[in-house]
Amino acid sequence: MRPTWADIDLEAIKHNVRQVSEMVSPSLLCAVVKANGYGHGAIPVARAAVSAGAEWLAVALVEEGITLREAGIEEPILLLSEPRPREMVQVAEYDLRPAVYSGEGIAAAAAAATQVDKEIAVHLKIDTGMRRVGVEPDSALTLAKAIHGKSSLVLDGLWTHCAVADMTDNPFTAEQLNTFEKTAEDILAEGIHPNMRHAANSALAINNPEGRYDLVRCGLAIYGITPFGDGSLEIDLRPAMKVRSEVSYAKTIGAGESVSYGLSWTSERRTRIATVPMGYADGLRRDAGHCGGEVLIGGNRYPIVGNVTMDQFLVDCGENDVNPGDEVVVLGPQGAAQITASEWAANFQTITYEIICGVESRIPRRYS
Repeated sequence: MRPTWADIDLEAIKHNVRQVSEMVSPSLLCAVVKANGYGHGAIPVARAAVSAGAEWLAVALVEEGITLREAGIEEPILLLSEPRPREMVQVAEYDLRPAVYSGEGIAAAAAAATQVDKEIAVHLKIDTGMRRVGVEPDSALTLAKAIHGKSSLVLDGLWTHCAVADMTDNPFTAEQLNTFEKTAEDILAEGIHPNMRHAANSALAINNPEGRYDLVRCGLAIYGITPFGDGSLEIDLRPAMKVRSEVSYAKTIGAGESVSYGLSWTSERRTRIATVPMGYADGLRRDAGHCGGEVLIGGNRYPIVGNVTMDQFLVDCGENDVNPGDEVVVLGPQGAAQITASEWAANFQTITYEIICGVESRIPRRYS
């Protein structure tokens, strides 16, 4: 196995699930395992989450749901986007619960359910302000009636998604929830009763009890990352991913020497340069060294220097005696020091989701 890998702590996943479940009870917990479990591995994460109390799972793609079913996972699986009409037969065959938000999607789901002689439980998504997907609030009742009128469909849920739930003082979240509740009331007034309502992602579930409803959809929190940066929380979350490598080569260069493609960094002093076998093909950005990126070696922080290459990057270790075989931590703790996903996100002016999802599949995962 290559000397670069990601350790995935499934006990941390279970711990986080228990923490969130306890916080949001009596709401049910839906563990979001799309994008291969945010890079952690969808199947092992799903199994760990369910064993710790998650009652639902959520994915983005039909094929992601099929992967879970073929692994023997039997819990309800929510599809977060409306499948294409030709995918609805597989939705029915694998007992997936699709989001719907168009007349075409509802008709396709009904036809597929009839074809395979199974009911499909659908979740009607209402666009309350995200402006990505979802039926307009003033058209939601029409689609709810269309679902209610199909004997092969069950209106399992009404749901929405909040655009700024991680911005705790932004009033737009309250506006979205108000729109959602009014729309749900209009549907209920017509005698149509969905089995559940849900709106909360990790940020909303943690910070806004009013938005938890019957189910919360948590992704980031179950992987042990706060939606609010590295600030303190009233919930104990443990990061589940640690990315490690080792020094593959080391040499001392003189003052005035430059390194890597483009010779974009020049040493101002005699220094020890360590080569690490990880690169942009593994998800580490080419400009990591120019954005403040650092790693841990021997419990000390060292800067990445020069341009990251496809399979390797360089570290300026100063006068310290760093040698081949020394452990390198790219993400996670080493000794008393730690590099977090929030730190990397700040360096790259992005969000923590992109950091953990960006750990490419050619980096082996080791589970514990």
